[in-house]
Amino acid sequence: MTELVVTASADGAALADAARVGHKFARQELLRQAGFRVPDFFCLPAAAFDRALDALRPALPPLPADGAARDAVEAWCAAAREALASSDLPPALAERVRKEFAAIAGPEGLVAVRACVVPATSPDATSPDATSPHADPPAAASSAGRPDEVMGEDSAVDPFAGMSDSFLYVDEDGLADAVVRCWASAFNAQAVRYRILRGLDPRRARVAVGVQRMVLGTRSFVAFTRDPRDGSARRVVAAAYGIGEGVVQEKADIDHFFQDPATGAVNARTVHKQWSMGLPEGAASGTPVLLPVAGELADVPVLDDDQVRAVGELAARVEELFGVPQDIEGALTEDGTVHLLQARPMVTAPAAAPAEEPAAPAEEPARVYWGNHNITESFPGVSGALTYSQSREFYRRSFADLYRRMGVPESWVRDNAHRLARMVGYLEGQVYYRLDDWQALHGQMPMFELVRRGWEQAMGIAGPARAERRWAAPAVARALPRLAWRSLAHPWQVKGFLRWWDRQMAEAEAVGDSPEELIAFYRRLWERAGERWGVTLVNAFLALVVLGAGGTLLRRWTGEGPQVLVGLMGGGRENRSLEAVRAAMGLAELVGGVPELRAAVLDDAADPEQLWQQIVSGRHGVAVADAARGYLARYGDRALHDLKLEEPTPRQRPWTVLALIRPLVRQGATVAANRADEQAAARRARERLREVCPNPAQRAVLLGLTSLARDLARIREDTRFCRTQLFGLSREVMWRLGAELARTGVLDDRLDVADLTVEEVIGAFDGTGTVRDLRALVALRRAQREEWAGNPQRPALLGTPAGLPLARALPHAVAVDAAGAVGDGLLRGIGSSGGVVRGRAAVVLDPSTDPDLATGRILVARETDPGWLFLMMSAAGMVVERGTLLSHTAITGRLLGVPTVVAVPQATTAIPDGAWIEIDGTAGTVRLLPPAEQPAEQPAEQSAEQPPGPTLSTEKGETP
Repeated sequence: MTELVVTASADGAALADAARVGHKFARQELLRQAGFRVPDFFCLPAAAFDRALDALRPALPPLPADGAARDAVEAWCAAAREALASSDLPPALAERVRKEFAAIAGPEGLVAVRACVVPATSPDATSPDATSPHADPPAAASSAGRPDEVMGEDSAVDPFAGMSDSFLYVDEDGLADAVVRCWASAFNAQAVRYRILRGLDPRRARVAVGVQRMVLGTRSFVAFTRDPRDGSARRVVAAAYGIGEGVVQEKADIDHFFQDPATGAVNARTVHKQWSMGLPEGAASGTPVLLPVAGELADVPVLDDDQVRAVGELAARVEELFGVPQDIEGALTEDGTVHLLQARPMVTAPAAAPAEEPAAPAEEPARVYWGNHNITESFPGVSGALTYSQSREFYRRSFADLYRRMGVPESWVRDNAHRLARMVGYLEGQVYYRLDDWQALHGQMPMFELVRRGWEQAMGIAGPARAERRWAAPAVARALPRLAWRSLAHPWQVKGFLRWWDRQMAEAEAVGDSPEELIAFYRRLWERAGERWGVTLVNAFLALVVLGAGGTLLRRWTGEGPQVLVGLMGGGRENRSLEAVRAAMGLAELVGGVPELRAAVLDDAADPEQLWQQIVSGRHGVAVADAARGYLARYGDRALHDLKLEEPTPRQRPWTVLALIRPLVRQGATVAANRADEQAAARRARERLREVCPNPAQRAVLLGLTSLARDLARIREDTRFCRTQLFGLSREVMWRLGAELARTGVLDDRLDVADLTVEEVIGAFDGTGTVRDLRALVALRRAQREEWAGNPQRPALLGTPAGLPLARALPHAVAVDAAGAVGDGLLRGIGSSGGVVRGRAAVVLDPSTDPDLATGRILVARETDPGWLFLMMSAAGMVVERGTLLSHTAITGRLLGVPTVVAVPQATTAIPDGAWIEIDGTAGTVRLLPPAEQPAEQPAEQSAEQPPGPTLSTEKGETP
């Protein structure tokens, strides 16, 4: 019987045989024999996999014959994967594995369990196991040359990057399960597709499994002995805090170092580090999670220059051993000891002229920074002059009230009225925040530094758009009593605000139709709102504090992300926004209970206006009529884009309620079921918290913070609904005034007011207007708005030259990235696969997207892993927010010959989906093409600098 567990002490020669254990583990043994500090390990060779699959064969479908259809091959592989994943190790093998585990890690230790695809030939072919139907056929065996040229994971011929699974922080109890899951990864969907792409038979896949003692590194790195972009003799090191998975999987924040082997000079490109990867605090084993980097380390290079040189020399010694350029993976433990974990041949471009390290940024010119990262939720796309002028009034009045409430001196608020007046700007029809004014205004609140990071993240502020932090502990300490008092008084102030607002809504019902009455009501409403609306913004400030504290404690105690807190915020008393939803459900229930009415509502051919009149007239019953009228009276201002005054709501077009409830009627949705679902979700969230946070005291603290956050979230939704109604009342006033202007011939239609400002509409009646021919002004602005609507979407964060009129500054607007690279539409990252390509961007946030959507386009993603392979195979180029030169994205780009740029901060927000872009995979730049450079519609075109990659075909993947 072939030995099913191979150890260094028993048979070092077998452990160094790539044909038995795969290149990954064979190299580890050769490194160990050569004296490198490699953590102890043992292997289950491919023969163990063969035996396990043979035992399951009677339960599997028949092996498809050679030449079988691709669907049949993939179906067989999926069945094999499922069978292996759900199998158990034979008792004798399980006992042997446990024994070897104890020998390398001790009974309480942890190991890494990794799979590795083995080469196509095997000395085990002489054993009885070689007769297995899934063993590689002679044709495959005959293709082998030198042992290192045989295809297999981590081979020089084809690295099979990311095709098989790995499991970290595995304890003795989880060892057997990790082994069988590694076996199952031989038939992972991405591995099957990859082998088909490379002309290999996925049915013949075989894997070995390595079990290695975990090194609990505080810092980790990957290092190249050559620059992988051009093959030049420059050592490149990527390093992050925590374990190496954070570097390889592109999860952690990564520093890059470039070392000249001739002079030893080190050029560093560091980033602000927020995240590392490791074992959750207090956990004995389990899956690595994102962990926050300690504040004092955030801007300290992960490695100093001497450590970079030491890592570079280590990589050079590995290259000398194997005779070809290498990339290695290693870790530094707390005592500074360097451990070598893996080594593999590099995937590199042909040697070329040395590439330049990223140049030091030039001195930043004076700019005004604008952002619409989260304001597009309220004012998407191009807005009319009426909407912009009303939004400007809202921000000016409500934030002035906030600053007074938060202790900013009244004199300072008055002196900075010019900043309040321009908190939002109008950039070719799009509403943007003017960020320098927001930062100057918010910075006067003594407690602002407590929430600055969360606020910047919510606002999408990055790079040079960030303001310098002005942390002043004494000022914060002096302000704490005010914040405490504000927090205690906040619930009562909110109740007072809501009572006041409900009185305003009641008063609005009595307003007459004359322009004089409408204008007086409007002025009075906004004057009163300006004295009270700051309460709603205080709520937002307190919510940032509470959620920030809860998120920090949750990460510290459990290693979990904020989604756990989000789940716990369900349940509790209904807010006004939820009441609106459930009121629509209740109306849908009543409609669904009247068969004739249900059929009419679901009939696309029915006239909705006529049907609505029938409903409110009582034709289909008093209960339905009362519910319909009640919904309109209470919730008629709630609609898509309900802050845009040019957009109608049910208040103006009541029959649109039917379109809202139609899907609810079709689904048979009920209020009771909705409430039950909410409660069930809250229960699941509490159960999840018990799982991740077994400490009852810590759990009580988190539940307390969550309860407070839930109350603040309810208040937020209540007051946001009030804001919807505030804009709804303003819309009603402006449309009524527009109707009067149309009746008297000043305008052609009441909706022409969309292209006038609030003051221009009111000024037409009260004598404060300065334009007599409003019809001509409307025509000019409408033409301008329609032109803007056809322009490409601007980036969410941009800078314009300071000191110029906006009309002259906007043509020179530049996109801004988180690393501070600003240029004429230029984003900067790390070039990882050479060549230049132009094409339309396909911004993808989920790898289950239909691969056809990426065909011929440049894939733009936050990060990738092997699950993205189907999309990457279709793409003409790749841009990724995270990553290193050793990331899966970078390696795959080089394998497929696709220009690739990684580590491009905020690429998915700075690059609009469908925008024409040009990427340079050598220089590491991404450029948004101006209209004059955008080619006619056609597939992406590669320049002569990079020969086209292989023509790829792919099946459609799963849809979300």
